[in-house]
Amino acid sequence: MRTRTGLKMVVLCLGTLVTASAFAAGNAEAGRSKAFTCMGCHGVANYNNVYPTYHVPKLGGQHAQYLVSALQSYKNGQRSHGTMRAQAADLSDQDMEDIAAYFESRTE
Repeated sequence: MRTRTGLKMVVLCLGTLVTASAFAAGNAEAGRSKAFTCMGCHGVANYNNVYPTYHVPKLGGQHAQYLVSALQSYKNGQRSHGTMRAQAADLSDQDMEDIAAYFESRTE
């Protein structure tokens, strides 16, 4: 009897994890409009920020989970960049997932 209860708990936990991860996935189409301001820097080929001077990376084709992690780090201050922190400050987790899915789907 105890084994069945344990098995049921494992199945329930796994089902919850699968369901949570399915909802966590970003929607690239929703991310397209949410990434509008991002494109001003990250969508311009060979763009350099004026001051301080540095190359702004293009994000097309980047792994979504990396982008989500970077946005979370800007939002919570683990990454130091004033503009990016301001951009990420009001993004929800779903916004980040959607934006990341959009950039991952881009080939350029």
